[in-house]
Amino acid sequence: MMDSEKFALTEHGITVDRILRNPPPPQLYEEAMRREAGTTISDRGALIAYSGQKTGRSPKDKRVVRHADSEAHVWWGAVNFPLEENAFLINRERAIDYLNTRDTLYCIDAFVGWSPRHRVKVRVICARPYHALFMHNMLIRPTDSELVEFGQPDLVILNAGSFPANRHTTGMTSKTSVDLSLERREVVILGTDYAGEMKKAVFTYVNYTMPKQGILSMHCSATADRNSNEACVMFGLSGTGKTTLSADPNRLLVGDDEHCWSDEGVFNVEGGCYAKAVYLTREAEPQIFDALRFGSVLENVVYDNAHHLVDFGNISITENTRGAYPIEFIDNAKIPCVAGHPRDVIFLTCDAFGVLPPVSRLSREQAMYHFISGYTAKVAGTEMGVTEPQAIFSPCFGGPFLVWHPAKYADLLAAQIERYQANVWLISTGWSGGPYGVGSRMQLSHTRSILNAIYSRKLDAAPTQQDPQFGFQVVTQCPDVPEKLLVPSRVWQDANAYHQKSQLLAQKFRNNFQQYADRVSPAVIAAGPRI
Repeated sequence: MMDSEKFALTEHGITVDRILRNPPPPQLYEEAMRREAGTTISDRGALIAYSGQKTGRSPKDKRVVRHADSEAHVWWGAVNFPLEENAFLINRERAIDYLNTRDTLYCIDAFVGWSPRHRVKVRVICARPYHALFMHNMLIRPTDSELVEFGQPDLVILNAGSFPANRHTTGMTSKTSVDLSLERREVVILGTDYAGEMKKAVFTYVNYTMPKQGILSMHCSATADRNSNEACVMFGLSGTGKTTLSADPNRLLVGDDEHCWSDEGVFNVEGGCYAKAVYLTREAEPQIFDALRFGSVLENVVYDNAHHLVDFGNISITENTRGAYPIEFIDNAKIPCVAGHPRDVIFLTCDAFGVLPPVSRLSREQAMYHFISGYTAKVAGTEMGVTEPQAIFSPCFGGPFLVWHPAKYADLLAAQIERYQANVWLISTGWSGGPYGVGSRMQLSHTRSILNAIYSRKLDAAPTQQDPQFGFQVVTQCPDVPEKLLVPSRVWQDANAYHQKSQLLAQKFRNNFQQYADRVSPAVIAAGPRI
């Protein structure tokens, strides 16, 4: 920590006298307990904080400044809404004016990217101790000497929290606005105290700068072999099992969410983990449960004052309860968080239609197709008329955080797969023998057996057969997995029903992919499912 008497942020327009730069967690605890109503400490020592009205990200309020230097690179549309530079400057001044009304501000100077060659210096300026502790955990913490020599940051986040945007400012559609200027290398946050906006704003910036250097940025987890240092990267949307399957005591955890793949190998973007806490138990997720101790942040959980315990099953505030902790709180974390090139790339999907095989091998073009598609499914809800699973597609398994067109990331992935001869696997953790409501979900033990066979190379030469609808090679033999289970059509009792569902899902893939067809090669389009 640097003495606040000797530190100022005048270069950013900040004139507040008391600025705490990189205060240690105990001091942030003290600040939070004194200044933030409702803040408390869990029975295991985590700081419990509340984000107020916003308990999740506000993707419709994300804006990217349209500028001549970058506008040709940005994938404009539903993900990246354009903002005029003058409107950004108005929001920036509004945030600075608010921050200057506070008697104390918090500045976190830290790094993004564990690769020394590619790391980015990030500065966070905020008014809430909880936000400062959150980013202390999520960024890569500098040593005392690195902090002294930190210099000017590459990216600055001005977080005014719940102080609202002016709805009359051009381009505003609500009182919330999360604005990124690629040219000024600044993020301005107004109208939301949800800490995850800072984390994902940093990742969005990385998703622009790294591909510009020919480095693939990825929304995925990564593990490493304890002996060879070979990596495995695992993509998957919410509910597919990515976090659970990455928590493998036989492997080292490189990271759980954001990585880059360069010519040196894989490196974690972050210095911490931001895990879901809903229904958390030590029995189900021992590593995460034990990591939520002193120094961690628990966000929007309900604290049972009568028993002095966190009630992880209470979702009265939100289902999106979270815990943020430094990655070294995980016993098998690989520090520094770098590994070799991936020998295996895994796409996880929870196919609630029950037609995708438990494990398949993908060709280069099929990998590009399924990467751009980013498919999973959610089970039917309770709404009137909803009787079947809902297909979810998120390009590159991280659509809300992309800046370039998805084809840019797919091209980079294909180049890395070819250069380093990585295997690509599609694993379904969804339903078998029928869709949700008819079949049963894949057993976690079977999915773990598939992963163990991949890690041990037992699937490299396993027999396969081509799926007639989707074209990929279905693995037909895997240790400790019943052979019948590996080919979906063999498990369904009604063959006609299986083919109908398979055609239905294939059509959903094709309909979704039409929006990307003009930016990919005919070979990639042909790698999609047949109708």
